[in-house]
Amino acid sequence: MPPAEVGVVTVAPGTLGLVTELPGRLEASRVAQVRARAAGIVTQRLFREGSIVQAGQVLFLIDAAPYQAALASAQASLAKAQANLTQAAAQAARYQPLVQAKAISEQEFVNAQAAQKQAEADVAAAKAALQTAGINLNYASVTAPITGHIGRELATVGALVGQGEATPLALIQQTDPMYINFTQSAADVMKLRRALESGQLKRASGNQAASVRLLLEDGSVYPRAAKLLFSDLSVDSTSGQITLRAEVPNPGDTLLPGLYVRVQLEQSQASNAIALPQQAVTRSAQGDTVLVVGADGKVAPRPVKVGAQQGSNWVILDGLKAGEQVMVDGFQKLRGDAPVKAVPWLVPGAKPATPAASAASAAR
Repeated sequence: MPPAEVGVVTVAPGTLGLVTELPGRLEASRVAQVRARAAGIVTQRLFREGSIVQAGQVLFLIDAAPYQAALASAQASLAKAQANLTQAAAQAARYQPLVQAKAISEQEFVNAQAAQKQAEADVAAAKAALQTAGINLNYASVTAPITGHIGRELATVGALVGQGEATPLALIQQTDPMYINFTQSAADVMKLRRALESGQLKRASGNQAASVRLLLEDGSVYPRAAKLLFSDLSVDSTSGQITLRAEVPNPGDTLLPGLYVRVQLEQSQASNAIALPQQAVTRSAQGDTVLVVGADGKVAPRPVKVGAQQGSNWVILDGLKAGEQVMVDGFQKLRGDAPVKAVPWLVPGAKPATPAASAASAAR
């Protein structure tokens, strides 16, 4: 009988980025609640629900008649205070030469100066009241605090708002860029740190992740790369998780707030690592092993050190050498110590390729 053919991949060590896949949720980068800061009846809505509004754009109008009347009253009070100040200042000026000539008592002169200062304080208070009245009048025109998508109106025309509390009127969300909030096990983080400190792994790129990719709910990959912003310094006491946040561009509004995604985060790289299909590795309580096909066609088990999972592959950190052939397919054809014929393993559905291409495909 001719030797049985078995599928193998040729070991080709290299630097592999170790990618961790974590669950996450999308969140708008800026969220602002539009609230009524002036009490009154809503008289007009000046935006289209679901549209994009600009910062400073007028969204609602509240009946401003009471605030206009209050502004007019404050203006009149200021004019009265300024008139009193003019009179008090003139009297104090007239008393100045008289007190020097001993024509009036010093007490009368002191009273005139005090009246002038009191009139000045009244003018300052009237100016502050006028400014407050102007601010309250401006609150009658409710504007957008940020630029973004505005949702439905939360108070209709004719509704009484602002009575005792700032009534919500609408919600604006800025969706470009978007934030991705996701969590990672504290045990995994500590394990990674120990591996980095021992030199077994190296950082992907400085102190930040080399790349952050998003997998959408339908399994597709979002075409734009995200940027890791920060990793929280504390661990959630209930779940044992550490919170991380990334930022991703969203110019076409493809991503929506609250959407569930999978985050592929590259935190470290392994030097002289090998990627093998998962079916090539036998994992047990006694350790991890692979079957290596020698130059004489004999198959022998080999203990290996398995690192992280990368898609359908295992990352092998130790136990194999460059050029060795690891068996991936055809295990049922083995007959004791009988030699086998090694042929390049083909990924199911892939076209025939050279051994080097097969190894490169396995590494990816």
